[in-house]
Amino acid sequence: MKRIPFLLATAALALGAIAPGATALAQDFPSRPIKFVVPFPPGSGTDTSARYFGRKLTEMTGQPVVVENKPGGNGFIAVQNVLAAPADGYTVFVGSNSTLAVNVALFKKLPYNPQADFAPLSMMMRAPTVIVVPPQSPYKTLADLIAAAKAQPGKLNHGGGSAGYQLMNEALNDRAGIDIRNVPFKGASEALTAVASGTVDVAFADITASTELIKSGKLRALAVASDRRASALPSVPHMGEAGLPGYGAYVWVGAMVPAKTPKAETAKLATLLAQIERLPETREFYEKIGAETMQGGADEMRRFQADEIALWKRIATKANVQQE
Repeated sequence: MKRIPFLLATAALALGAIAPGATALAQDFPSRPIKFVVPFPPGSGTDTSARYFGRKLTEMTGQPVVVENKPGGNGFIAVQNVLAAPADGYTVFVGSNSTLAVNVALFKKLPYNPQADFAPLSMMMRAPTVIVVPPQSPYKTLADLIAAAKAQPGKLNHGGGSAGYQLMNEALNDRAGIDIRNVPFKGASEALTAVASGTVDVAFADITASTELIKSGKLRALAVASDRRASALPSVPHMGEAGLPGYGAYVWVGAMVPAKTPKAETAKLATLLAQIERLPETREFYEKIGAETMQGGADEMRRFQADEIALWKRIATKANVQQE
């Protein structure tokens, strides 16, 4: 699968920029268990990435990596947990487009600054979303869903597992000229459960979290929100085939530490995660679940994050989303 074109910052340059004494202090790092804090429940794409990278990091360092799921509160609970911990490199925030970019567009006053409060480590993955409906839904195609939404503005409901999914729905509303109302949930797994049971009409789902549900018949996929079909769901049309060309909606995952974390420990973690990203088995792992690796160092991640924040601000403004 084609990788996303990022300029790679080498680990040697990252470490070389640090004073020799500080580098020496990081040589024994990590010397105890590391905690990965995830703002969503188990089963989400962010959780899947955290557990994969955590397992590989344990294999590389011999130190356990504990994944802690802190869902709810639009990601605020997890963020505050990380920022309240000692900034020593042993607490890592594994966040997504929602917590690291989209929240800026949805809230007037965030209890954190996703750029100033964190130091980026590395990108992890990107995956297209899938538009799913209940298996018993009368909507067999995306065109069916759009036609029903146009006929009954505001009646259909979207299950939003995060702020990111909410804005994806708003972007669809704007692009298709419809009004599907968002119903917030604590995480993607809860939103998908609501769709499967028919509690809500439709949802955007991370392909990594929804593929098995789709294959087992618990969800019906209308389209992959991308410009090409996904290898994990080859029979599902992409947006152009489904009648809405030019629309795309992706989720991405990246790792960060509190900004006050010493540069030596930050660079060591970034180096280790970059090594995991480059493993052939990492590429294979993500390809199997319909995602792709995102290789990029701290500088690339910081620029990418800034671009994403600007993008979702534009979408929120265009869709007249009222900030909370």
